[in-house]
Amino acid sequence: MPRPIVALVGRPNVGKSTLFNRLVGERRAIVADLPGTTRDRLYADADWAGQDFTLVDTGGISLDTRAALEADVAAQARLAIAEADVVVFATDTREGVTPVDQDIAQLLRQSGKPVVLAVTKAESEAQVLAATEFYQLGLGEPYAVSGLQGYGTGDLLDAIVAHLRARPMAAAPAEELPRLAIVGRPNVGKSSVLNALVGGPRALVSPVPGTTRDAIDARVVHGDTPLVLLDTAGIRRRGRVQRGIEHYSVLRAVRAMQRADVTLLLLDGAEGPTAQDAHIAGYAVEAGTGLVLVVNKWDVVEKTPRIGEEYTQVVRAALGFLDYAPIVFVSAKTGQRLGQMLDLALEVYRQRQRRIGTSELNRVIRRAVLDHPPPSRHGRQPNVLYVTQVQAEPPTFVFFVNDPDLLHLTYRRYLQNELRRAFGFPGVPLRLFFRAHERARQRA
Repeated sequence: MPRPIVALVGRPNVGKSTLFNRLVGERRAIVADLPGTTRDRLYADADWAGQDFTLVDTGGISLDTRAALEADVAAQARLAIAEADVVVFATDTREGVTPVDQDIAQLLRQSGKPVVLAVTKAESEAQVLAATEFYQLGLGEPYAVSGLQGYGTGDLLDAIVAHLRARPMAAAPAEELPRLAIVGRPNVGKSSVLNALVGGPRALVSPVPGTTRDAIDARVVHGDTPLVLLDTAGIRRRGRVQRGIEHYSVLRAVRAMQRADVTLLLLDGAEGPTAQDAHIAGYAVEAGTGLVLVVNKWDVVEKTPRIGEEYTQVVRAALGFLDYAPIVFVSAKTGQRLGQMLDLALEVYRQRQRRIGTSELNRVIRRAVLDHPPPSRHGRQPNVLYVTQVQAEPPTFVFFVNDPDLLHLTYRRYLQNELRRAFGFPGVPLRLFFRAHERARQRA
């Protein structure tokens, strides 16, 4: 499941980025003594007292929204607040409470989100005492902190974690529905596919790339099976992500894949697969979701007698590491094969839940090792003792061996291919771990 989000907000030049770096334990944000240095949100995973969360640094919120850049920065901060589970409001003890602080406090009260008030730049005893002035904002106890020196950050993190742990737990659904994330580059037709499946304009469709900025959930029924579709914003290459809302949309798309059981990766049939498609697929594999490759806009592709076979070869050549993922050619415009796409996705969903018995697993792996023994390394012979499946979703297998360092990467891939040859797992990433068996290690 996605980590909870903690957003760090405040007016410009109150030390948010310095505090961000202190809380995540490394220098990740640009720090300068100039207002407006941070213009895009910056994300980093953090943990405190056993609680994991994602910390979001934002640009300063200013009352002056006449300048386009300042207005965009403020819009980003508001989006971060809307997404956050907890908001840390950073103020400046040296300047005291300002009218902008009061306006931001009002914005935060209206949001209904839990707020932790941080009074930054408390580098002296007098500045620590001055932090009591911020009680007037009506946001509870002000925590005097110094991002530069680290003073007070432990108490601040304790307060953040207390709010995270006090969040009401979502009620377990009466039934677990398959969740399918629709992802891809901008303008490949994700929202058009969603609307065609839902039967109405659930998402805004436009020829302008980047129209969809938030992940959208929609419940549909395919045959007798209810399922949830997650539409997402298009993901550009990192170097091409524009400053502003689009940067934020990438995180939303990645989080949607983390929530999904199966990812429908849309490719542009008119353009063909690209390196960015492979990059997006990497996010899905990392998240452990199932994967179906969906070639959209098939209605505009010039047809030849063997176009399906030829196009499949093109996709396989470009996305060679996804040779286990099924391919389907669809048209959101005409509805062609959208039902088949969902059939494939549901089959991948079922495959992702499979568990293989230990005896059956070991029968297959013993035969694979006998047919092709692992080569020796450094004068020592690797020995695969046994294997077991430790979890599903995604299927995860632990191989116990005499020494994991002796097993070359190519042989590990061979074992994975043997699992697929024996059990299939179409569209499902497999995770293999290799552990040393202590008694075998002692005998080696």
